[in-house]
Formats: sequence, structure tokens, C-alpha cells
Amino acid sequence: MNVLLVEDEHHTAQMLQEIIESDKDFIVIKTLDSIAETVLYLAKYGQNIDLIFLDIHLSDGHSFEIFRHIDISIPIVFCTAYDEYALNAIKNNGIEYILKPFEDEEILNALHKFKQLAGRFKKQMNFEIPAETHKMPVYQESFLARQKDRTIVVLTENIAMFAIEDDIVYLYTFDRKRYPVFKNIEYIANVCDPHIFFRINRQMLINRNAIVTIQPYFNRKVILELKVKSENQPIVSRLKVSAFKEWLEGGK
Repeated sequence: MNVLLVEDEHHTAQMLQEIIESDKDFIVIKTLDSIAETVLYLAKYGQNIDLIFLDIHLSDGHSFEIFRHIDISIPIVFCTAYDEYALNAIKNNGIEYILKPFEDEEILNALHKFKQLAGRFKKQMNFEIPAETHKMPVYQESFLARQKDRTIVVLTENIAMFAIEDDIVYLYTFDRKRYPVFKNIEYIANVCDPHIFFRINRQMLINRNAIVTIQPYFNRKVILELKVKSENQPIVSRLKVSAFKEWLEGGK
């Protein structure tokens, strides 16, 4: 499920994204930090959002201003340092009101609550997926990459990992070549086979066939030895370690 994160504190936004994406059912597809950006984004892409995590005090005012500019029917988890806005939050699609500083468990409980509410709504609507829509998903078989002044095609099966370096996404091939690609990491994570690729942190998406060893790292993280070398260390974030190990053992 797609999550929009609206938070003007960079560190808090990073922490929230890590916690949210530790639940494999959710992915943060965009992080915004202002009312103006949020109104414009929802006007264009609101139909693609399932859940919003919304701070109340943003860089350009109170986030309740957003509701004056655009109609929103998306469930919202309000996450703020102030406790006086709870009633207003409930009136504006709020399904949970979390006070900062928050615990990981509070965020995960909010996600669980959303899934329960979504499940009940579907049941009440007698929602059924037609049999003909039960098809195997189709994943991207190749990516376009830059090589000097030309564009080349790289088969997905030949890609060992994708990594963000200096705000640019690069793909690394098993023959130890590196190319910048035209897509962002969120898009790439959605179109790659999840049995083959795992997003170990915000910056890296790893092919299981590129992994050589797993070693303990500080703060309950793990670090990987890969068949290719990148500029940044391939460290599995703390909240993803259990899911990562299950993924490795699961196979296809």
C-alpha cells in the first residue's frame, strides 16, 4: 500500500519511513515538507495514495490548511508534538493521533489499525476480486541506463543491485559495471521481482544472487558482503533484518 509522508523534520521523516517500510505491505512513495507541495501533489496523484502520515506544524503553516484547498478522502495518521489538535484531526480523516517523540510500536500499531479498517470496509462492501484478475504480476525485464552520450539496455537478470549515490540512482551489473539510470528507487523497487530483489535500506535494492555473506553490525543491523563493490556499505537497516532473513530463506 502506498503511503504519503508529510513531515518537515528530515531526521523524523527518515525514521518514519524506515518504520513504515519495515511492514512489507507499505511503501513510502513520496515525502513532502510543506502545505503547498502537498496540495499540488495530492491534486495530481491523490488517487494513488492509500494512507497519509501528516505532521501538523509544517514549514509554511498548520497542515489543516491543506483541507481548505483540496478535498481529501484518504485516511490520515497525524503525527505531531502537540496534543491540542486531536479533535480537529478526527474531523479531517484522522484514524490515529500519535504524539512525538513516538515509539516504533505506535507507528506499527497505526499501520495495523489501518489494515484492519480497510479489511472491514472491503468485507462490508462485499468486495471480491474477479477471478480473471488473478494473474501473475509482470516485472520489468530491462532498464535503460546512461553510458556517456548514449543510452544502453541492461537486462534485469544481469543487475546485482541498485544504489543511490549523491542523489543519483546507479545500477551495478554482475560484471562490475556501474551506470546511472533514469528512474527513482521507489519506482525500481515496485517493478522488480520481490523474490529476487530486496530493499535493504533507503539507498539500496539488492539482488539475492549478489549476496556472499551476512555479518553482524552495530545496533542490531547486519552488513553484507556482495559480489560487487559500491561506494556505500550495504547495511540492512535494523527494522528490516528479520524480514530480510526470512526473504533469503524463502526463495521462490
